[in-house]
Amino acid sequence: MSEQEVMLAKLTRREFREALERGEFQTAIIPTGSNEQHLEHLAMEHDIISATYVAQEAAKRLYPRVIVSVPMAIGISEHHMVHKGTMTAKPGSWLAVLFDAVESLVRHGVKNVLILNGHGGNEAPMYGIIRQWQLYFGSTAPEANVQFHSYWNLSRAEAEPHCKGRVPGHAQEYETAFALALFPENVRHEAMREQEDKQPLDATAEQGHVLAEAAVSKTAEFLEEMMAGGHREVQRHVLSAEIPQKR
Repeated sequence: MSEQEVMLAKLTRREFREALERGEFQTAIIPTGSNEQHLEHLAMEHDIISATYVAQEAAKRLYPRVIVSVPMAIGISEHHMVHKGTMTAKPGSWLAVLFDAVESLVRHGVKNVLILNGHGGNEAPMYGIIRQWQLYFGSTAPEANVQFHSYWNLSRAEAEPHCKGRVPGHAQEYETAFALALFPENVRHEAMREQEDKQPLDATAEQGHVLAEAAVSKTAEFLEEMMAGGHREVQRHVLSAEIPQKR
């Protein structure tokens, strides 16, 4: 095991138990995303691996106070099912599993849970229910604070000056820059040049490193504020979900 392991699934029960007893890992991140089409040029795992990357890097900066729980790799992607390979969950079943994951952490004594999202289709269902979750945990576990954010919303102000297009945009400049910087093996350059949508061609790896650093930094900052007792209410940001375009 790494001396600074931040992935819950990599720990044994003893390692996690003893860390909790020392007052560590009082805050957890649950990455959520999707496995869905990302035009012709990005791998379908993009959303979940991006959210997980940001979660891991933020947790490392705050080690040993923050742990990253098991990512939820399938999201709410019915609007992309016209494209073969997309996986989708029904909103009700997706929310039920996510709630159970949050409750599991809270029952173990974790005080702060940040659901760090990487897929726009997950936003509306979560914003519609998270206040109910907060009220529930407020009555059953008063110390618990549960929050939801898409990683790009936490760093939107820092990201927008570096992008010609909108943030995040589905498989366009922002997400392609992320992939070029962090997951270059997931970018199909020839397909990117050939496809009808040319906005991804604006992306660069250098830009992606700047965007990723902003996302990690602002996520770590938000977690610090949660641990200091802040952010107890729902903070609704600009939704990325728009009328989906079938590409």
